[in-house]
Amino acid sequence: MFGLSPLRRGGIAALSLSVAASIAPPAFAAMGNTASSYGLFPGDVASAQALSMFNPQASSLYYNPSYLIKDPRGELTIGFLHAEQELDGRSLGGAAPATRDGNLLDDSRSQQQLIALKTDLSSITKFEHPIYFAIIAGVEKYGKEMLSFNSTTSMGGQYMEYGRQPLFLNIGGGTELLHGIAVGASAHVSLRSDAKLVASSNLAGETQYETLEVNAKPVIRPVLGVTLDWGKLICGKGDCITDGLETAFAFRGHTEARTSVDSRITIPGTVPSPGIALLIDTVDSYQPDIYSAGVQYRFNDRLRAGVTVERQNWSDLMEVLEDDTVKDQADIHFKDITVPRVGVEWSALKNVSLTAGVAFRESPLESDRSLDVNYLDADKTIYGVGGSWTIERPPILAYPMRLDFGYQFHDIDERKFDLTSDRAPVNPYETIETGGEVHVFSGSVTLKF
Repeated sequence: MFGLSPLRRGGIAALSLSVAASIAPPAFAAMGNTASSYGLFPGDVASAQALSMFNPQASSLYYNPSYLIKDPRGELTIGFLHAEQELDGRSLGGAAPATRDGNLLDDSRSQQQLIALKTDLSSITKFEHPIYFAIIAGVEKYGKEMLSFNSTTSMGGQYMEYGRQPLFLNIGGGTELLHGIAVGASAHVSLRSDAKLVASSNLAGETQYETLEVNAKPVIRPVLGVTLDWGKLICGKGDCITDGLETAFAFRGHTEARTSVDSRITIPGTVPSPGIALLIDTVDSYQPDIYSAGVQYRFNDRLRAGVTVERQNWSDLMEVLEDDTVKDQADIHFKDITVPRVGVEWSALKNVSLTAGVAFRESPLESDRSLDVNYLDADKTIYGVGGSWTIERPPILAYPMRLDFGYQFHDIDERKFDLTSDRAPVNPYETIETGGEVHVFSGSVTLKF
């Protein structure tokens, strides 16, 4: 917590920044996040997250922490993700069409920088049983933006899923519980921020006697995973038909970035104490409880394929938005959805592998209109491709180095929405047809040790 007093002409400016989420012109606050919308590392992006539950890299900490045990080597990974969206909204007419620059609603970019560390902690304990620890941290705009927040209404419509997630933090580990059964757990950290502003101002906006207090506290949600290796469970160490068959189950608790603002402004001779009260409590970057189940089969040393099914409980968001002072009037309805994903990885050469995947995501947004907020979303098909190259003897380094690249394309279906606003003379004031596409590029360097 920190206090600033006096701010000298800054109280109203600080208040404006605090409440910009509620009064800004059309912006694009998203209910998605990088890891669930695109994938963390190139392998997740390339497989459309179909193989993420069976990824031995540190990113499995978020999707299925029990799979950390599959590669006993430690690793340090530095990655980046760049997403460009071209999200359209073509006007179909109305009583008072909103002013916009052509049909393009959003062409903003998401640029995430990630760093991850994975290691075996058994070397610092008296136990010989491996216990794998990992941590992943991500920052938006390649490390330049950590605490950006945006929650807004929009006359022109705003896409629900795509947007920035300034801070990503996950920490946890995994171990083999029994022969063929691995378990893991991690904590996903998001922030709850509270701001309090008290100030006295004249009619020109010049302030004095200001006090600004800001608190940010972590909100921790669990990620749990279990992996069953049927070759070990049924056959022990011998060869049998179930060799290469694995199933995994995971649970990711819901996350949200929430900000609350409590401000009171007095104007001597005009607005006496206790002043004008402005209370805001709003969320951004929400992700629901997600239950995942996956099956992978490794045909041989060169080929593996996997199928993952996710159950995302988006209906819980309706209760969250009832307490959201920016969006509570919208009366938005959501439904739970099931997301199927299919992926394959092929070792084309000794140290080169290629990955591809496809997924279909039904829109959880049932409402075709939402007063003032005007959320937009539609069904989408997600395609991914990528590859990796392992350098066994890199210069200077004593251990192998791995280079990964992934590309993902989102094909968003067309859908009609009615735009509404309590500031418009009639509702709906415009009908639009949405669609678009998203391009995602991801790369990483992994050092083994």
